[in-house]
Amino acid sequence: MHIRIGTRSSRLALWQAEHIQARLHTGGLTSELILFETKGDKILDRSLSKIGSKGVFTQELEDQLWAGTIDIAVHSAKDLQSSLPPGLGIIAFTERERVNDVLVSRDTSLSFTSGQSFVVGTSSTRRVAMLRHYCPHIRIVDMRGNLQTRLRKLDEGHCDALLLAYAGVHRMQYDDLIADHLPITEFTPAVGQGSVAVEAADTLSLDKLDAIRKLTNHEPTEVVLSAERAYLRRMEGGCSIPIFALATHIANDITLTGGLISLDGTSLLREAFTGPATDAERLGNDLAEHILAQGGDKILQTIREQL
Repeated sequence: MHIRIGTRSSRLALWQAEHIQARLHTGGLTSELILFETKGDKILDRSLSKIGSKGVFTQELEDQLWAGTIDIAVHSAKDLQSSLPPGLGIIAFTERERVNDVLVSRDTSLSFTSGQSFVVGTSSTRRVAMLRHYCPHIRIVDMRGNLQTRLRKLDEGHCDALLLAYAGVHRMQYDDLIADHLPITEFTPAVGQGSVAVEAADTLSLDKLDAIRKLTNHEPTEVVLSAERAYLRRMEGGCSIPIFALATHIANDITLTGGLISLDGTSLLREAFTGPATDAERLGNDLAEHILAQGGDKILQTIREQL
């Protein structure tokens, strides 16, 4: 059985695709990588919120799934839009890496808790809003591009540090540049952060689907991400909306912590719901309804008016 794997061409995206490829190889499947550039890769002179929040890093790959030129597309789970296009679905989530955001710098003595003012580069509206809320002394610059491009900009003096997901930093072996691991109680991560997602069209043959899923899917991660993604879907969140959620297993239950923060960081809503793991999606929906009822609907309206 031969699998055509679609992926972006950055080093981190290739790591993710090669990770899936290695998992398939353990089951005796052959595969090939087919590389694409997405809109988010090509347009680097504008923030993500200015180039559209849906499919920024996925649309070109999804077009190829529809066309049948690839069997699966591999993404960072956090890059997936809240609702997938018709005829497409996620067939696997890999085991999750540590979920924290991390502060990355050549000067590893830097810390948000020191009170020192320095310049941080990030392209994430969630991270910008949280910095404004928790660290108003920090100056922020928009920082687009793949991890290596951002590190080059760091070395060129565009900023003193970067705010990134631990998973990508660790997978690219830049752990020695981590100045601080940010607490998830404050810097709660984006939905899906730390996992790799495998997407396929409904037309994928059942034998391929079953084989790929068996070799790549991590069921405990799939369960918690189903709660997070249900929350994201009800909130209609995208790359430009500073929404966050993290679900964890506790015995047979899931605790889902999620919320929403205004772009200027002044208004932050965060709540935790616990329920049976078998009811993960309903838990995500219930949390979203609660956040919306607590004023999240007004925050979302204001955010969309500002973008």
